Amino acid sequence: MTMQVLCVDVPLPPVNEKEILRYARCGDGDQQTRKLMQECLAEAEGVLQGKVCYGKLPCHVAGERCDLEAFSLVSRDLSKNLQGCGRVVLFAATLGVGMDRLIAKYQRLSPAKAVMLHAIGAERIEGVCDGFCRQLEAEKGKCRPRFSPGYGDVPLDVQKQFFALLQCEKHLGLYLNDSLLMSPSKSVTAFVGLEK
Repeated sequence: MTMQVLCVDVPLPPVNEKEILRYARCGDGDQQTRKLMQECLAEAEGVLQGKVCYGKLPCHVAGERCDLEAFSLVSRDLSKNLQGCGRVVLFAATLGVGMDRLIAKYQRLSPAKAVMLHAIGAERIEGVCDGFCRQLEAEKGKCRPRFSPGYGDVPLDVQKQFFALLQCEKHLGLYLNDSLLMSPSKSVTAFVGLEK
């Protein structure tokens, strides 16, 4: 089954410093930690890009079974999330390879910067996903909260269906390894149910 895949650039939302500090496990952050965060944000700014590819499939939920035309899966958690939805969007989002390269550089030079860059990457990719879901809701109407493979009782190997259907390598330069980890690492795949 082929699915029409659309690609969009998603503008990066304003930075949420509190979330970055939470991901870095720094509490409220002292002056030195906040200075480090600002330095890392300035350096990361030039390499960050929010890219998303996505497609829509018909969705039918019966009990714990989710039939999405291209594939089916049994999941109590996903079926609850998609109950009442007639269509589902599958999407993949990434910040691109630049962030991974920057983190790798500082893993050798400054572990503190590497940790902060990891936290910035986590906050930024969440921001990209939130921004995409807001765009989707503005265009398509009420959406359910996004739900990713590996969350709840949805097996991580569902990633394989996402990558096959969305052609993530071709559209985003996003790859899935044998351990089901994505590269670039600051990437997300998710289901978003569209309410009828």
